[in-house]
Amino acid sequence: MTFLFVASVAVLLFMGGLAIGIKNKGADWGFLLANAVDGWARIYCRRFHHINPINLSIPSDRGSIVVSNHISGLDPLLLIAACDRPLRFLIAKEEYERFGLTWLFKRAGCIPVDRDGRVDGAFREAIRQLELGEVVALFPHGRIHLDDEKRTKLKPGLRKLVTKVPCTVFPLRLEGVRAQGSVFTSLLLRADINIQQFPSIDSQAFEDKCIDDRLGELLLGRTDSLEKKSTTPHL
Repeated sequence: MTFLFVASVAVLLFMGGLAIGIKNKGADWGFLLANAVDGWARIYCRRFHHINPINLSIPSDRGSIVVSNHISGLDPLLLIAACDRPLRFLIAKEEYERFGLTWLFKRAGCIPVDRDGRVDGAFREAIRQLELGEVVALFPHGRIHLDDEKRTKLKPGLRKLVTKVPCTVFPLRLEGVRAQGSVFTSLLLRADINIQQFPSIDSQAFEDKCIDDRLGELLLGRTDSLEKKSTTPHL
């Protein structure tokens, strides 16, 4: 009887948690549990990390790309909480293959990237997702990259994607995360997080070879605009 009681309580708690998550979801991921995770991610980011209430509205009639600086393991949840569409994250293969999570990542449309090997498969899958009208999310600096690090150069993947599939890029900057540089500690420390939203970038802008450098500086907070700075002296 004790086992049945505990099992019944566990089922009721699970169903209650599922219902609360689904009620608070902001995007439809296509299956029940992912929608519940979406809802709980929004609750967690809003209540625990005091995320500012932006809602990045992404057109639903075409593929798009969301890019952001990458300062902690909390970042993907913050992006999910900021967007009104499911995000197909490019994530490191070792994270994708974490015990017990692979099935969820797979159902959520995450794209594993082998950072120490060939990335062709991940690149083709990202193109396929964009052609299907999905939103691909990536951290174009690659690994966790803090603002005070000297390197600003972006990985070439973003430019390759917009060259293959013309689409709009939505840049965001995450600020206020505590324990920056950590994967897990940042999840546990309450914060006042601000997500800064910049104007979207048309794929044609990437015809300018300098756009990568300026976008890298924008995401790291070293400039507030993608506009070229005039070098003409004022008279």
